[in-house]
Amino acid sequence: MAYTETVDRILDAAELLFAEKGFSETSLRMITGNAKVNLAAVNYHFGSKNALIQAVFNRFLRPLNDLMLEGLQANKWDHKGGNIPTIEDILRLYTRSLLSIPTRHDKGISIFMRLLGLAYTQSQGHLRKYLEDEYSKTFWPFLNLMKQITPELSTAERFWRIQFVMGAMAFTMSSIQPLTDILENKVDSKAKPEQVVDYLVPFLAAGLGAGAATPS
Repeated sequence: MAYTETVDRILDAAELLFAEKGFSETSLRMITGNAKVNLAAVNYHFGSKNALIQAVFNRFLRPLNDLMLEGLQANKWDHKGGNIPTIEDILRLYTRSLLSIPTRHDKGISIFMRLLGLAYTQSQGHLRKYLEDEYSKTFWPFLNLMKQITPELSTAERFWRIQFVMGAMAFTMSSIQPLTDILENKVDSKAKPEQVVDYLVPFLAAGLGAGAATPS
């Protein structure tokens, strides 16, 4: 696919509309209207709405995967008995990688996390499969490290705790601006995304690293 200004305009319009209205509720005509292109341009560059949705995610996932892999390699973290990080180390790498993703505007990461949440709450089977394939480059090393760090957890409990972490992270990162506004109104304090991450990571690490649940 030739990468042109038209492609950028389509993707910019699509990510904003998908985040605001959802995937099913956003039509191609709405996207072309915001991007000021015709429907033929979308069909030419992407071929289908599903392919366009995946392309929107690809703008975030590729640099995130690259940053995560670079971090794993730079720290020489290895689940095979080598240099094992702490849970907080892994979460900090992930959140810092998120904040380092190059985006087209200042709310790009919030939009990405909103889209990521929608991918699992709306009926988008093709997207979940796509995310599994794309995330596998960094997810499996991450999962293997988590198994090494939390051997006391069952596979099921570890799975759910990771989902809890991703849910809390998606909510926080997608809502940083309104949450910051609430804080500013209450205590006249405005937190930057980096400061929010500093609060978030120890909280998530404590949940992931807690002892195994007692059977009821």
